[in-house]
Amino acid sequence: MAEDPGTAPALDAGAAAMLDILAKARAKGVPALHEVSPETARAMNQRSKDLFGGDGPEMATRELHIPGPAGPMRARLYRPTPSARAVVLYYHGGGWVIGSIDSHDGLCRELAHRSGSAVLSLDYRLAPEAPFPGAVDDAFAAFLWLSENAGSLGLDAGRIAVAGDSAGGNLAAVVALMARDRGGPAPSAQLLLYPATDMHLVTESHRTFRDHLLTPEAIEWFQVHYLKGAADRDDWRASPLRAPSLEGAAPAYVMTAGFDPLRDEGQAYASALDAAGTPLRQRRFSGQIHGFLTLDKVIPQALEAIEDVVGYIRVALAD
Repeated sequence: MAEDPGTAPALDAGAAAMLDILAKARAKGVPALHEVSPETARAMNQRSKDLFGGDGPEMATRELHIPGPAGPMRARLYRPTPSARAVVLYYHGGGWVIGSIDSHDGLCRELAHRSGSAVLSLDYRLAPEAPFPGAVDDAFAAFLWLSENAGSLGLDAGRIAVAGDSAGGNLAAVVALMARDRGGPAPSAQLLLYPATDMHLVTESHRTFRDHLLTPEAIEWFQVHYLKGAADRDDWRASPLRAPSLEGAAPAYVMTAGFDPLRDEGQAYASALDAAGTPLRQRRFSGQIHGFLTLDKVIPQALEAIEDVVGYIRVALAD
């Protein structure tokens, strides 16, 4: 059942502090992501995560290379305990241009530790080197590989969730629909954390929140690098909100942030899933900004939000 997300109150104190840090950096001449090359933006993003995101708890990890459409893909398996068998396949955020398994290492450690499930984090191909639908193809290939090879890793192929934040939430939503359409293995759940669901950017939240970390200029920069042309915006693999039907999709958890330009499209996707009969849990962190889950050194509420996510994982992937 969907819960009422309510209306956005005042900006969270931690989120306000993060925005103040970014404003002061800009005043000192630090460029914004959209003002630099993708390579420089990736390095800047990693430095930001190192400064403002926690390291997460220690646990056993394993570096993997799994087959992909364009060659081996790097992945990292987090195993909180040797007996962990359920697994979350995680797709990192970053506008399909930046981000990596390293930038989201702390978040994946927290998810694994708190949920008791393993987490497999994927380094899918990034744009502009691999534009749309490269990331989609990688994401789905990783899901099929994990479904077929979970047993060799000591994991349960019948308890796999797909998850991601922002661009990664987009990929998780698309993978859930592709799995449904191809009649093969299906994820037990999809966890969509402030996901991008419509490349047309027509919602009120896009018009309202223009200076809250994810700016219009940054969004345009991501799209220019990811999409090959305007027609790609209509492809449901880029804009899953525009899929012909959401019926039969995996049970879903959808998180939105109140001061996020992606808020309304995430809410619209949750509403469409609900209307299609998908078992659904929604949670809006009304005072938060986009990307807050990986900024827990400055935004303490990130850990509260992670706990809400793992509460869903424990139920969705219960033995």
